Amino acid sequence: MCGIVGYVGERQAQPILLDCLSKLEYRGYDSCGIAVSGSHVMTYKDAVRVEKLHQVSPILNGTLGIGHTRWATHGFPTALNAHPHMDCSGKIAVVHNGIIGNYQELRQKLISEGHHLISETDTEVIPHLIEKHLDGDLVRAVELALNEVEGTFAIAVIMENFDGLVVGRKDSPLVIGLGDGEKLIASDVPAILDYANKVIYLDDGDIACIFKDKISITRNHASVQRAENQVIWDKKEVGKSGYDHFMLKEIHDELQVVRDSIDDYLVKEFDESPPLTFDPDLRDLLLLACGTSFHAGLIGKYIIEEYLGIPTRVELGSEFNHRSHIIVPSATIAITQSGETADVLMPLKKLKELHSRTIVITNVPGSTASRLADDVIYTRAGPEVSVAATKTFIAELMELYKIILYSGRISREIYEKLAFGVRQLPSLVTQVLDNEKQIIDCSEFLTHYNTVFYVGRGINYPIALEGALKLKEIAYIHAEGYAAGELKHGPFALLDKNTPVIAIATQGNVYSSMVNTIKEIKARQSPVIVLADTKCDAIESFADIVIQVPCVADLLSPVINVIPLQLLAYHTARSKGCPIDYPRNLAKSVTVE
Repeated sequence: MCGIVGYVGERQAQPILLDCLSKLEYRGYDSCGIAVSGSHVMTYKDAVRVEKLHQVSPILNGTLGIGHTRWATHGFPTALNAHPHMDCSGKIAVVHNGIIGNYQELRQKLISEGHHLISETDTEVIPHLIEKHLDGDLVRAVELALNEVEGTFAIAVIMENFDGLVVGRKDSPLVIGLGDGEKLIASDVPAILDYANKVIYLDDGDIACIFKDKISITRNHASVQRAENQVIWDKKEVGKSGYDHFMLKEIHDELQVVRDSIDDYLVKEFDESPPLTFDPDLRDLLLLACGTSFHAGLIGKYIIEEYLGIPTRVELGSEFNHRSHIIVPSATIAITQSGETADVLMPLKKLKELHSRTIVITNVPGSTASRLADDVIYTRAGPEVSVAATKTFIAELMELYKIILYSGRISREIYEKLAFGVRQLPSLVTQVLDNEKQIIDCSEFLTHYNTVFYVGRGINYPIALEGALKLKEIAYIHAEGYAAGELKHGPFALLDKNTPVIAIATQGNVYSSMVNTIKEIKARQSPVIVLADTKCDAIESFADIVIQVPCVADLLSPVINVIPLQLLAYHTARSKGCPIDYPRNLAKSVTVE
């Protein structure tokens, strides 16, 4: 999940590399470094954040360079293990995102041949392999080196007395940015928005040689062409817009996400051609995702089975990939915010080979998943910088609702009812965001506890899981989400006055059951925080705190109910002084298994 950047042009590379790296820290931030080629290749790296590196690094003169911000896989976060890594001669520098599976074997072989490797990383074998194969042609040496490597990689290479970048990729994202008389490379488009308005997405197996005025791309020794794509994101979207943290800004962005997402609902008629159709004889459906997107998938299963009657299962990509026997579904919907999630891409490729129709819901045009799938549904979230996913979760839900509305499998009556409810969402989201103070008060209460349970039923059970995930991610409080009926099958043993429970008890077909669960919890002396959309004497009498949310149709309640839980996690983390946008040990785009 590391971030890599590169620059070649007329300007000094160092400030541009550091600026781009600062926009990639959501991919890793335990160490960072840069290498610049001037009269020779100069590097500076340390186990610090990019801002600190900017303050302490010496001036490295040159108009060609590469940079890296790290999420550690092999070796502790130290200056020695930080990228870039170099060969024995000090003439070749490499940055790398991915994992080299056979690095131990390669390392031992290189050492036996006289190479001196000094770090604990897998990446360090790459510059030494390039040095080994170098015979005047850097591109060919990189190609031969990568042929020896097993695993995943996006790499960028510079060499003394060579005035271009050489890059390659396999199962890790890499884009080339096209500027005015300059070229850039990066793991993600947001890193280079200030410098390029067009990008080229490299495919697996591509090796590119990039100069300030030209690019050549080869694959299997043959020259290939890759399309230039207009960047659709605005560079203003990657700023904080006056908020203290990206996470808070992105939670407040959810209002615009909902508005943008329902543009289609407002203009499309019931009998128009739907954006996604299923074959009438569709046998079953698989939803494939990880993390927050997995929780969106659980909600998708609920509404697809409820309204379309299609048998649907939801699988964690990281588990599905290790199945020895695969039951191939008629169609697969992969949900991946980045479109680069390794644990989703691997099974997606396998299912495509097995002739399951593949559909991707993603936020990133040009991502690997979007180019792999048979059909793509793009969410309307814009760039998301904070490691903890918030607005992209809402955007994924909105696209799942769209599938229901325009499936061609519901009646006009149900369509009009749901479409009406969707059109009300912006005003309801506004009400939740305007009521943030009650969340802040509740967050002060939570900071005194070490363990929190979240409970919900039906369509809001996944919201309990997501609420717990956010609290543990950024506030470092142990939190677990449960289906409310499951507490009495074991977790009740942990309930006491030191274990608060957050219960989602909004109106719907499970409301009375949730009220009974709250009574049972309170009988175990646990403090209870209730998310409710109506005044109820039973809830008021048993709850220690009630968070009021507006009333909405049960189907749409996850959109409204998740926002206060996101805010609760944010303000609890803020009260504890946690690094909200960059929580420890995590990174946003999970590109390694």
